[in-house]
Amino acid sequence: MTTMTEASVREFKMPDVGEGLTEAEILKWYVQPGDTVTDGQVVCEVETAKAAVELPIPYDGVVRDLHFPEGTTVDVGTSIISVDVGGGSAAPAPAAEQPAAEQPVAAAPAEEPKAAGSGRQPVLVGYGVATSSTRRRPRKGPEVPVQQASTAIQTELNGHAPTAPAPAPAAAQAAPAGPDRPLAKPPVRKLAKDLGVDLTTVVPTGPDGIITREDVHAAVAAAVPAAPEPSVASAPAAAPAPASYDTARETRIPVKGVRKATAAAMVGSAFTAPHVTEFVTVDVTRTMKLVEELKADKEFAGLRVNPLLLIAKALLVAIRRNPDVNASWDEAAQEIVVKHYVNLGIAAATPRGLIVPNIKDAHAKTLPQLAESLGELVSTARDGKTSPAAMQGGTVTITNVGVFGVDTGTPILNPGESAILAVGAIKPQPWVHKGKVKPRQVTTLALSFDHRLVDGELGSKVLADVAAILEQPKRLITWA
Repeated sequence: MTTMTEASVREFKMPDVGEGLTEAEILKWYVQPGDTVTDGQVVCEVETAKAAVELPIPYDGVVRDLHFPEGTTVDVGTSIISVDVGGGSAAPAPAAEQPAAEQPVAAAPAEEPKAAGSGRQPVLVGYGVATSSTRRRPRKGPEVPVQQASTAIQTELNGHAPTAPAPAPAAAQAAPAGPDRPLAKPPVRKLAKDLGVDLTTVVPTGPDGIITREDVHAAVAAAVPAAPEPSVASAPAAAPAPASYDTARETRIPVKGVRKATAAAMVGSAFTAPHVTEFVTVDVTRTMKLVEELKADKEFAGLRVNPLLLIAKALLVAIRRNPDVNASWDEAAQEIVVKHYVNLGIAAATPRGLIVPNIKDAHAKTLPQLAESLGELVSTARDGKTSPAAMQGGTVTITNVGVFGVDTGTPILNPGESAILAVGAIKPQPWVHKGKVKPRQVTTLALSFDHRLVDGELGSKVLADVAAILEQPKRLITWA
């Protein structure tokens, strides 16, 4: 009877999103043990390194157990919830109390939900699905092919798994020279390296002999008693001073999720692409007047019309006049890739950190269409519902620091992009206009670009074109 009950329990694992992500934090559970769920029902919200997304359950049944509380960071592929699909009791069985790595073998058939035909069902909002199985190969078997071995080496160098995890990366975790190298995911290997733990000395408890985070921490804990007793003279030096801080006057915030990914991306961009930033101060009085006129135009009824809309359009026109600026640098192929489309990124500050969703094919949109896309992008970002797909594939970016009253800045390139335009605060300033000093609406623009593929002349032309359009908006027509 027990075997039948266990066989009816389906384990839903943290989905493999196919974006090179290896873990996600559980933000909120929408169900509890004993609740009835149906196929497609959202059961929790998780935050990856790119965005917060909702996870739908792929089958019907009764929730048996939630394996992790809210706020826990879980590796991709780890079971997070069990569902009794056989109509049995919702009471948690002892087996459901075990960690995800120790689930009964009888629950293994539920590794991946299948569609009516072949292939996996999409289980994460905003993502597609990988076309291959994520089942790990047995540890014992034939020698690892050279291609798989090179994949393993690349995985360790990059610090993350390949974008679409197929069977090869899993098998490639075995050492090229033989099966004696311990199996562990890239995040676990990095943890072991940071803690100075030799993985060959760690006892694995995960399925198929995989070393888990808990195994690494257990190895560290086991090594502490083995250390020699400190002498009385050395006792003061052994005190772990960094672990103590004034909780009444200091707050420590774990770096994870979007903020962790942003920090890594900015460091990588700053020390990979040679940045150059140029500035121009421009009279945008006529642009501000045009904004007011467009707000009253029936073609823009219900749409968000603001200076950012015309600044975005000005940048798109400048790119059309100087197409070589819309490019990326391919380090592996040693090539410059010129894009014949513009996916316009808009930097947005959210409670979870800075994100940069982009408007796909912005170059092909009319002004009302661009206004509609900008409005949707901003609203979605504020609600924390931006999908990872919306943040992929950007080519150039605009960051509006002026909304904070800042005059200008030196923006850092979004990784993989060639240029980013910072827009400062628009405010009245004394300006020479038609031979007289008058108060005019003035702002400062700053353009940062990758000097490997954009030289000073090209960068200057783009910035000058944007400024010229904002000074005389009629150029949106004459230069179109």
